[in-house]
Amino acid sequence: MKGLIENRFGLLALVLVALAALYGVAYASRPAPVVHKPPQAVRAPVGSVTTVCPAPGGSRVSVVTPPGAQAPGAATVAEIQPPTATPEAQPTGKPEGGADGTTKPGTTGQPGTTGQPGTTGKPVATVQRPGVLWQQEIAPGSEPLAIAATGSMAAGLETAQTAREKSGSQRGLAAVRCVEPGANAWFVGPGPAAADVTLYVTNVDAAPADVEIMIYSGEGPVLSDRGSGLVLQPGQHRAVKLRDLAPSPLVMAVEVSTTSGRVAAAVKAVLGEGKGVDWLPIAAEPATRVVVPGIPGTAGLRELYVTAPGEQDTVVQVKAVLKDGSYALKNKESVDVPAGSTATLDMSTGIGGQPAALVLSADVPIVAGLKITGTGTSQDVAFTAGVPPIDLGSVVADARAARKQSSGLVLSAPFAAATVKIQLLPKEGPMPAPFDVQIPAARTKEITLKAPPGSKAGFSVAVQPQPGSGPVYGGRVLTEATPQGLFITTQPLALARTWALVPPTVDSPSAVLP
Repeated sequence: MKGLIENRFGLLALVLVALAALYGVAYASRPAPVVHKPPQAVRAPVGSVTTVCPAPGGSRVSVVTPPGAQAPGAATVAEIQPPTATPEAQPTGKPEGGADGTTKPGTTGQPGTTGQPGTTGKPVATVQRPGVLWQQEIAPGSEPLAIAATGSMAAGLETAQTAREKSGSQRGLAAVRCVEPGANAWFVGPGPAAADVTLYVTNVDAAPADVEIMIYSGEGPVLSDRGSGLVLQPGQHRAVKLRDLAPSPLVMAVEVSTTSGRVAAAVKAVLGEGKGVDWLPIAAEPATRVVVPGIPGTAGLRELYVTAPGEQDTVVQVKAVLKDGSYALKNKESVDVPAGSTATLDMSTGIGGQPAALVLSADVPIVAGLKITGTGTSQDVAFTAGVPPIDLGSVVADARAARKQSSGLVLSAPFAAATVKIQLLPKEGPMPAPFDVQIPAARTKEITLKAPPGSKAGFSVAVQPQPGSGPVYGGRVLTEATPQGLFITTQPLALARTWALVPPTVDSPSAVLP
């Protein structure tokens, strides 16, 4: 019996040794584990884009696409009219053609159309060469313009309208980046009690758009007895006086959203004769950290607007990013913003006369903008707003440096040192070599732009952050000295329409199930 037991234990030991050897060989020879990475969005070049210049009559419209693309493409400039309207035979303004890459209306093979479903209109021109600036003065009373680009003209397309009036309530410079249609847009600035504020909405798509307008005043959300919703049919555009919806706010934020369809939205503020005029730039979506860039180093008043559209009060911390550092300003470190309302903070003694950006932090999402007032017996105003960094680059369609007009860039690197490459794109003459600008961390730098050699007309500007650069925020400033006071308009640098993030696709039963 004892021998049998010993043999059994010996047999068991042999079995265990054999199993251990087998598992060891299997472990050593097993294939490497497959790492399943979650699908990521893919960056794809923009192949088609449409922008809308909301009220171009009496303005200079600028259209440009950065150079580099070799594939065919075209950008068609045409008036927007409802599809049932009959387009007129004559173009708006005086078309230019030939050397600058444009063709006259009627030579594109598609006269009378913007190339977009649901809209027809009389053509102005077709731009066919990237890297060449097209500009034209548009006759007063013209309809909104749609600029529809495809192929090589779409990636980075930038458009703008700029008006200059010598007298009257519209005296001053008023410029706006022409708008790409979307489902949501925010604006922050003076209210109807302080200015004549007009909202321009345009539908260039083939489907109707249901539009909702929400106003956040200094006293809280405003609901009008007349209603704040409207329906825009394809090709339809409307100018809405915000005084009809909310006559009492001195300051406000406006949210324009759609429950179906898309619209191009823009807001113009006329403060009155001798007080200035300009367009409000589209502000970034509500966020807990907002950067308001592009504040020029000119003298004059600076008024910050902050809106908390949610249901919680908040205290917003304010830091200024100046040429010598970033810090909270004495007695202007914070501003209290009640829920659903807009508050203001006078920043004149803190940043007046200095190029700057403002970094705002809060524990709830906020929207922000800033009013810039020029100097003189007859004042002009300009507006900037919170915007995202220009990680993919930015393009400004309209810049000038002739006679008493000058253009500049105000660039800020609030969080880390940055380097950008600046390329001027002239309307005429050879393209100059690009140059680099370095911005130390937590600093703002103002760059004066000189007209390219041989160019007596306007020019465009492309700004491209370089590899390893920290986040860059900025704005373009356009000024003109007059005997009565300084004309001024600003435009925050926006992300260039060069790339689009295509969301990942995965197999899912929901694609075929009801």
